[in-house]
Amino acid sequence: MTAALTNLLDFDPEQLVAYCADLGEKPFRAKQLQRWIHQFGAHSFDQMTDLAKSLREKLATRAEIRAPAIISDHTSADGTRKWLVDVGDGNAVETVFIPEEGRGTLCISTQAGCAVNCRFCSTGKQGFNRNLTVSEIIGQLWMAEFELRKTKGIEPGPKGERQITNVVMMGMGEPLLNFEPTTTALKLMLDDNAYGLSRRRVTLSTSGVVPMMDKLAQEVPVALAVSLHASNDPLRDGLVPLNKKYPLRELLAACKRYLEFAPRDFITFEYCMLDGVNDSDQHARELIALVNDPEVGVNCKFNLIPFNPFPESGLLRSKNPRIKAFAQVLMDAGIVTTVRKTRGDDIDAACGQLAGEVKDRTRVQERMGKMAEYQQKYGANFGRIVEIPS
Repeated sequence: MTAALTNLLDFDPEQLVAYCADLGEKPFRAKQLQRWIHQFGAHSFDQMTDLAKSLREKLATRAEIRAPAIISDHTSADGTRKWLVDVGDGNAVETVFIPEEGRGTLCISTQAGCAVNCRFCSTGKQGFNRNLTVSEIIGQLWMAEFELRKTKGIEPGPKGERQITNVVMMGMGEPLLNFEPTTTALKLMLDDNAYGLSRRRVTLSTSGVVPMMDKLAQEVPVALAVSLHASNDPLRDGLVPLNKKYPLRELLAACKRYLEFAPRDFITFEYCMLDGVNDSDQHARELIALVNDPEVGVNCKFNLIPFNPFPESGLLRSKNPRIKAFAQVLMDAGIVTTVRKTRGDDIDAACGQLAGEVKDRTRVQERMGKMAEYQQKYGANFGRIVEIPS
């Protein structure tokens, strides 16, 4: 029986040094290998011309460089590019590149599906199957960088113009529920012998897994975005089920602790604008009180996200004048507030639209079917969020 090949995309810098040591090689060989893989996009050891022939032959029988295979590749009218990549066992995830003047941002997935099941996110409605490996996470960056270069005719290597300047872990999945592979991938993104990205240019988005936020602060603190989406606990319980475990004050306290280690002096709060649900002036005033609270208040900015509707959610996008009025209340209180421009929605690449193809071991689809049954039986408002005035 042939031994399985070791995928070198699974190793962070320290792990690659250890692997080379096991082969009887010195640490500088690991740096050479890493540069060939992550800066030149090499997928064959024969390409690594400054490695000794004996080492190349050794690697060819024991190791490989294998990123997830591309299933489909679509480019939006606005230049946004979305790849569907195969992560095996019948699962596929989506990776999105967003070009802007002076920078290119890649949105990376960390899980096949998502178990958090936020009400406004179509990814969660696909259910959850499994965590991605390091090679499946960093492999999205590896694949995208060199696909983009190939399209533009830009040579690989540090002399070629880098296409991806920013990475956001905002694709499919909750990164902090796949902690070790996610942080290993982050270390590669930041390493000068790999992608050399600044910690300020790598953002991890979480729905609020408090213990893992503290752990991330100690291990590899990058810029942090928190999916807030509600101004009080009863409302957030219905929109982001994780809130029942880590309620708002606990989450805000964790954000405050994180800032001691973060590369930026603020936390970004993502806020999906839902018509008649979380978009009133009163909700905005509650947010102001929350982030200015003497105990748990935190320096922050708000990123308001126009909701991308999908049938199962039963939700609608806030009207533009309402979004502007909501933003104005926050800005009048001195809080930096932006409204995210919707990009790539013609190829379903906009925020909250990434769904992929997931074997649903959490049976979300089945449960959604039951909900539709109950709504038919008991009326359209069955299971809907209802706010009860205090």
